[in-house]
Amino acid sequence: MIITPFTKSVMKNTKLSILMIATLFAACTADDPFSDTEYTTSPEGTVVEVPTSGTAASAVSSTDLSTFSVAIDKTTAEPTTTVAAYYPDAEDDIANNTFETQVNIVFNGTTATYEAASGVTITTNGSHVVANHGDTKGVCYVVSGQTANGSLTIVGEKKYEVLLSSATITNADSTALNLLSKKRAYVVLDGTNSLADGTASKASDQKAALYCKGKLLFSGSGSLSVYGNYNNAIHSADYIVVGSGTKIYATSTANHGIKANDGIYINGGILNVEVSAAGAKGINCESNIQINGGRTTVIATGGGVYEDGEAKGAAAVKCDSTFTMNGGELCLKATGSGGKALKADWEAYINGGTILAITEGSQYRYSNDTASPKGMKIGTKGEHGLLNISGGTVKVRTGGSNGEGIESKGTLTVSGGVVQVSAYDDAINSAGDMYIMGGSIVAVGRSNDGIDSNSNMYITGGNTVALGAGGAESGVDTSEQSRLYITGGEVFGIGGRVDATYAATTDAQAYAQTSGSVSANQTVTVASGSTVLGTFIMPPYSTSGNILVSATGMTSGNSYTLTLGSQTKSVSATTSGSSGGMGGTPGGRH
Repeated sequence: MIITPFTKSVMKNTKLSILMIATLFAACTADDPFSDTEYTTSPEGTVVEVPTSGTAASAVSSTDLSTFSVAIDKTTAEPTTTVAAYYPDAEDDIANNTFETQVNIVFNGTTATYEAASGVTITTNGSHVVANHGDTKGVCYVVSGQTANGSLTIVGEKKYEVLLSSATITNADSTALNLLSKKRAYVVLDGTNSLADGTASKASDQKAALYCKGKLLFSGSGSLSVYGNYNNAIHSADYIVVGSGTKIYATSTANHGIKANDGIYINGGILNVEVSAAGAKGINCESNIQINGGRTTVIATGGGVYEDGEAKGAAAVKCDSTFTMNGGELCLKATGSGGKALKADWEAYINGGTILAITEGSQYRYSNDTASPKGMKIGTKGEHGLLNISGGTVKVRTGGSNGEGIESKGTLTVSGGVVQVSAYDDAINSAGDMYIMGGSIVAVGRSNDGIDSNSNMYITGGNTVALGAGGAESGVDTSEQSRLYITGGEVFGIGGRVDATYAATTDAQAYAQTSGSVSANQTVTVASGSTVLGTFIMPPYSTSGNILVSATGMTSGNSYTLTLGSQTKSVSATTSGSSGGMGGTPGGRH
């Protein structure tokens, strides 16, 4: 049974609706969830029934939340923990192909030599080489040598291999490696390789230093550095697949680092990307991005830009459709105004692996339009925006003004994994309903709310710590017309006030309210006598204010011991709601 993420339930505020919607987002898989043209289904898998009472998760330390860093790393070994490699088509795996017709091309400064094979035509002009294999099958171009003023262009009607074997190609006038065949191009890396274009191209339509008109499939154990000085560094008009063992560095001072029209699938390897142009994206895809392994590090340092009638920021990773993280490591940083670490226009599924995301810039403003920095932004202009985190580790920190941590323009669900956010603005924000069903969450809104749902919030499991900034900024916040449902899990919220109206349903889990202070990295517990019901580990931030605490086993009318570091106090539990908020204050601002 497959349920699409756009399935809507009109039943709310009941135990049945919580179960139905919790079940809706429980499925995940490493398989490709998308068709070639339509993006209307969630990742395929078996729907798992989630108990409405939820399951608590162990608190996880977040001591490095304020200090973790992201930097280009070409030397650390590729992570060994991964999921199965994914190929949109089995033919994309070079292991399923044979290329026995070898064509050797050697660059020698201002000239190039070659050993042609039957069915392959090669022409040269100095060190500029054009190879055409027509309808000849199984051709492997072995490319080596160096040139500071040359290029290699390949055309043909059949798939082919390009073995880069210690090749260095710079073309000051246009593309260095121009793969104009629409068929699959298997680029295999051996030794140390480099491709670069110039800053003043003579080809007005030049798209990249390495351009591929068909599917671009990387493999091999060598390295490749690509320098885009006129446009993108790497660009495929189809999709890109990166295999394990590869080492790729892509940088552009003019536009995007790596761009694909129809998808990017990273199965492994060490991938480092840097871009510096205003509004540029480190990895940019007009379709879906899926990461299954390896370590990908992307840094975007460009500022904002006014383009197509709107203000836009640069981004480390940007996809126009759906982003899926199944395994590996993804390290992202955007330092310019309005920058995003990760932006997906449709949906995002975090099933495993590790994501580290940092933004450092402030808001970008052009006339009356603005672009705000975000650690992760899912959805656009009030459309789409489903975010489902079911596993893995996500750490986000935003530094500049107006910088939100994780923002979903639709429904946001956390059913597993570790999520830790420190943000200048809201740490975790959803425009639609928010579901916390499992996992360990730490959310710090240094100038705003910790967790903010602009619709209902359903907490059925997990271990949640949410810190608001004080004053009107809450640890836990819902909109004035919405409700907070707690039927399981462990919750500790602290901030200026508790801006949420509690839904006193028949299966509601009791909560307690008090006030107090807690220091960075301290442990908070709620206990019934000698039995600890909930444990929370504070992030590296000290704060004080109104406190909301709830844990499985708390019942209305009973008293519990709340320990805040070395402080201890008695609190009374209740399941009653309030029309003006749990703390008796008006609903929060959003």
